[in-house]
Amino acid sequence: MAATHTQNWPTPRDVVARLRKRWDRGDYLTQLADGAAWEPLDVPLQGPKAGDITQHYDQVLAWATSWAPGANRRMRIEYRQLGGRLAGVNKVPARVWIERREDLWTLLGVTSTVNRYASLLAAARETLPPLAAWMAVHPMKVVQREADWPRLQATIGWITDYRGPAVYLRQLDVPRVDTKFIEHHRAILTTLLEHCLPDDRIDTGSARTDFAARFRFLRKPAYLRFRLLGGASLAGFSELTVRVDEFTARPPGVTTVYVVENETTYLAFPSQPHSIVIHGGGYAVTQLSALPWLQDVRLIYWGDLDTHGLTILDRLRRAFPHARSILMDRNVLLEHRSQWVKEETPTHEHLTTLTPEEADLHESLVEGEFGHNVRLEQERVRYHLLETALNNLRQEPQ
Repeated sequence: MAATHTQNWPTPRDVVARLRKRWDRGDYLTQLADGAAWEPLDVPLQGPKAGDITQHYDQVLAWATSWAPGANRRMRIEYRQLGGRLAGVNKVPARVWIERREDLWTLLGVTSTVNRYASLLAAARETLPPLAAWMAVHPMKVVQREADWPRLQATIGWITDYRGPAVYLRQLDVPRVDTKFIEHHRAILTTLLEHCLPDDRIDTGSARTDFAARFRFLRKPAYLRFRLLGGASLAGFSELTVRVDEFTARPPGVTTVYVVENETTYLAFPSQPHSIVIHGGGYAVTQLSALPWLQDVRLIYWGDLDTHGLTILDRLRRAFPHARSILMDRNVLLEHRSQWVKEETPTHEHLTTLTPEEADLHESLVEGEFGHNVRLEQERVRYHLLETALNNLRQEPQ
């Protein structure tokens, strides 16, 4: 009964908890960073009422004792009179005052954290004023990364000061900073660089998750693997992996390009005259958009028969509207019912470049017409169907 009645009377621990909420919001450190003069804090105490003295005297006494000045040296306690004719007049705590910043830091147990933050802020003001301005507004984000902040600041400083030609992230020369550190702290580094760099140093067209591209570092080049079919070779090689940005012209004599997803299918692709086959690599097929010469050849895509395979086909057609598909139709799917597997994470994107037949199949897959998350992988399609499809293509005029 007594615990139920007294549970709302704030204790010293409750007051510290209220102060800590403000601390966690960063209010106190922001005031410190802004150079605001300290104003004593006061916290009102909703303590017992007059009737509680007669009905719950022991509880009132215990509560008042918990506020004894000797046990709360960092707080100044303001009292009010309580009681009256029956119980006599008593003084009970009414308000708590924190007179100095140092007292607040001690109560919260954050003195060393405050000193460290102040030191980090002072260092930033010396060398990176824009960063210091951000730190003043977001002090708790600095505190949360206190141990790593000197390296983060050094990284921001190096990138901000660098004026040479584009380099790889591996060439960023900061003590105890490597590419793994940058990747681990990519989100906060992105935020800080967006605040500190001028607009012309940021590629806003690149995703924030693509750190290298967004801040104009050199990126790992995209590579493309292809085989020449029909016994042809290029400089004596029948298969090559080349940089996409260097694959600027079609191989001599090539009039048809096949794009497939499965590596084994790629390696076993039948011989075809005047043709190459490219290993598409799933959504990496979008790298083909950097090859404008594909506009001048017959372009054939064959991928998995599932929602992702049709989505990849749609992506390819956005760059090359003339791209065609083979073996990605309803008949092929139904002929291989025993070979179906489950598509773990189907996509439901709106695809705008599919033919009516492809779009109808995509809708059936999305809506589960054939069952839940049906998928026919490319390597499960019978090989003779590929040979038939290629033979039919050879009969068409180019």
